[in-house]
Amino acid sequence: MARAFLLLLDSFGIGGARDAAAYGDDGANTLGHIAEYCAAGAADREGLREGPLKLPMLSALGLLEAARVSTGRYPVGMSVPDRTFAIHAAASEVSRGKDTPSGHWEIAGVPVLFDWGHFPTEGDAFPPELVAALCREGNVGGILGNCHASGTEIIARLGEEHLRTGFPICYTSADSVFQVAAHEGSFGIDRLNDFCLTARRLLDAFNIGRVIARPFLGHDAQSFRRTANRRDFSVPPPAPTLLDRLKSAGRQVHGIGKVSDIFAHQGVTDITKADGNAALFEATISAIDSAPEGSLTFVNLVDFDMLYGHRRDVAGYAAALEAFDRRLPTFGRKLKLGDLAIITADHGCDPTWRGTDHTRERVPVLAFGPGFGARSAGILPTFADVGETIAKHLGLPPGENGRSFL
Repeated sequence: MARAFLLLLDSFGIGGARDAAAYGDDGANTLGHIAEYCAAGAADREGLREGPLKLPMLSALGLLEAARVSTGRYPVGMSVPDRTFAIHAAASEVSRGKDTPSGHWEIAGVPVLFDWGHFPTEGDAFPPELVAALCREGNVGGILGNCHASGTEIIARLGEEHLRTGFPICYTSADSVFQVAAHEGSFGIDRLNDFCLTARRLLDAFNIGRVIARPFLGHDAQSFRRTANRRDFSVPPPAPTLLDRLKSAGRQVHGIGKVSDIFAHQGVTDITKADGNAALFEATISAIDSAPEGSLTFVNLVDFDMLYGHRRDVAGYAAALEAFDRRLPTFGRKLKLGDLAIITADHGCDPTWRGTDHTRERVPVLAFGPGFGARSAGILPTFADVGETIAKHLGLPPGENGRSFL
């Protein structure tokens, strides 16, 4: 029996989405603009990296071919290999949104064909009746923030007031999300998570996709830093996902990183948490040794999105991509005959784009493993083709959405 490994590079879009204009993202291209930035020398700083973007392993798997299929051209300055060694494609999203749950759920065979609730961008983000209920049922004297904001910026701006008052910092973004930042020491992680569970229950009426706990440490604006104890409280997917189907068939589904949170802990049999891409990758390497036949190992590499995309750190994003690329051979050498690995993403987050939100883009799909050939699968009409490809490889009956490209 086969095994499958799904490596999701959170926010690694490749542009070209036909409906990008409807989301204000016409022209957004995470890979393409990072490559342009590097080719121009603008991403060389502090010895972090230098020169054009160098992703030899991802390129050999067909990343640049996928980008060309998506946009009609290769990323600027990148070295195009003579041949590729994987099935490569660009996948279009059909879900109504460019948020994390929609992308993940669609990959797992459940596109989001309804509209999420969102909060207004001007004035107070949250209505007075919601704030009153949060304070009453969450046992706090008030909240800070109540606006659209970047997480690092709002903690720097309101963190000291939070320490003085004990009021949680509540904010949102263009996603369907309610985020709560609080100090691990003075407020406490358990209290923060309990407050978020209260918010999760109250926000169901607003059709909000996620509540995110954002704990931080430090004593002033200069020293505040978010910690690895983040938790996502998502609504459950509206239908059984690939993960549910595998679990029902008696298979192991190992979620590494925030995967289990995104699926509201449904369909996941084993959970590994880790702090940052390097630790998440090492956890994935370890999982290869222990993953049983018929299993799916699903990892979300969050730093691309959280540390670099949202913070518009182009050089940091480029360096993180290159670091991942350097580690890929270690992953590849551990695969055995019958294993299928797929590298993909859930949306874009172009660090050169305006604002700090996700961007509507196609994503790369790179499928490989011992015994698999190399070819182009073109443009996939839905992310769900990824899930159906894994389902077919693992011997599951077809689902309702998507088609295998094997």
